[in-house]
Amino acid sequence: MPSEVEIIKENSNYLRGTIKESLANEITGALAHDDVNLIKLHGSYQQFDRDLESERKKQKLEPLYSFMTRIRLAGGIATPQQWLTVDDLSVKYANGTIKLTTRQAFQLHGLLKRNLKSTIQVINNALMNTIAACGDVNRNVMCNPNPFLSSVHAEVQEYAQKISDHLTPRTTAYHEIWLDKQLLHGGEQDEEPIYGKTYLPRKFKIAIAIPPYNDSDIFSNDLGLIAIENQGLLEGFNVAVGGGLGMTFGNNKTYPRLADIIGYIPKEKVVDVAEKIIIVQRNLGNREDRKNARLKYTIDRIGIEQFKEEVYKLLGYKLEEARPYQFISSGDTYGWKRGSNGNWHLTLFIEGGRVRDTDKVKLKSALRQIATIHTGDFRLTGNQNLIIANIAVAHKKQIEKIFADHNVLPERDYSGLRLNSIACVALNTCSLAFAEAERYLPSLIDKLDTILIENGIEKEPILIRMTGCPNGCGRPYLGEIAFVGKAPGRYNIYLGAGFTGERLNKLYKENLNEQEILDALRPVIEDFAKSRLENEKFGDFVIRKNYVKETTEGLNFHS
Repeated sequence: MPSEVEIIKENSNYLRGTIKESLANEITGALAHDDVNLIKLHGSYQQFDRDLESERKKQKLEPLYSFMTRIRLAGGIATPQQWLTVDDLSVKYANGTIKLTTRQAFQLHGLLKRNLKSTIQVINNALMNTIAACGDVNRNVMCNPNPFLSSVHAEVQEYAQKISDHLTPRTTAYHEIWLDKQLLHGGEQDEEPIYGKTYLPRKFKIAIAIPPYNDSDIFSNDLGLIAIENQGLLEGFNVAVGGGLGMTFGNNKTYPRLADIIGYIPKEKVVDVAEKIIIVQRNLGNREDRKNARLKYTIDRIGIEQFKEEVYKLLGYKLEEARPYQFISSGDTYGWKRGSNGNWHLTLFIEGGRVRDTDKVKLKSALRQIATIHTGDFRLTGNQNLIIANIAVAHKKQIEKIFADHNVLPERDYSGLRLNSIACVALNTCSLAFAEAERYLPSLIDKLDTILIENGIEKEPILIRMTGCPNGCGRPYLGEIAFVGKAPGRYNIYLGAGFTGERLNKLYKENLNEQEILDALRPVIEDFAKSRLENEKFGDFVIRKNYVKETTEGLNFHS
């Protein structure tokens, strides 16, 4: 029996549903029930302000509904003018802030229904879009954003764009509903040659990394591609399949899983291989139980060898044996770097990915001012940070002064823990969140930093993650230290992920409040400071010292 969402997609006429009618209904700030599911594939989520929920109930008002809209950017690259467009929209229609996501996309929060169409039109006029940024399709294609780290970066980025373009839904509903463009005429029908009428059973994520940096965390994706270069030339990609980090508390049939490498392909075949892997998942994925619908569950159900055979049948050829590679980190490399073309690149730490002005730090204003003079581009990283790339030599001092004038601190003023932190949005807008994440993690890091300083390891890079629920949006199960919300103010602690993104962590303690978290982690941090081996990472240390068992695969995550 297909799930409710499958039936909604089936009956939607290629994602149209009654979205137009829902938008025109002025009686409520919400959409009709089915349209709430369909609009995700157009790039928006319906939300409401949970901070105001009880007060509005008392006043017999409906929840304060609003929308989050996600802007898709293959590889996370935006022009200065596009940055200014997003900044303008955040002030005119959203909550005044910009969220940089873990998938190299922009998010705008707090959009009212009456402003949603105008917002999406402005986004498209700036040569960006929101289609397929959410929902049961291929999402934003991630790519290593650092042009100064590899001579093959530009070509790899081109392949990210090609994959993204090829896998974008073909439905004309997006143009009709949001852009007032009628693309079908005289009895023509929409077609989805890759997705079909009901699209995928669940979301699908693709990321590309260029060794030795795994900053796009490719093993957490349904399809991960590892660029293989030879003497400065891109030859092809190792292919990894079956990653995904979401799970459900109390349901051990759900679990995070890292992707398996299944072989190597020459670069010219990458779009073809991506398409065929998606088609296998379209055909074999679970359409009855959405909690078991991701590609990772398809692979574990039929077996990796059978999955490969299904892909090979469609391709008409087999993948070659995987090529050697090595990753050294999954974090970002901060500060100023000089590129091979003589231009400068600045990787900037953005806590929680939230671009805003505070009383002390005027980050958003600084970036707006920089966008008016910058002649390069802005690159969103997979760790919620920002690279101001291809800065002209003449602009370097000017940009440094703008940051100083706005009290934007250089990376050296932060601890290694904070510089490697990720938090999902969680409360107050995410309907799935049990606890805080983005709004709370900075203050918890303040307290953990005190322990690190006492032990002389405050500059040690340690991957830390916090999410408000177990669905995995902030990649919590790849944190060397991670907190997953169970209830307001209470979290599960997970320890032991790999620093390079190649090993999941394991549950350490359950359902702790802040003081219990600090009491639990203090002795572990003290032991790490005293007993670590030379160059040993925190995640490796806690496994060696038996604080947690090593998670060797997704199927033993809960054991």
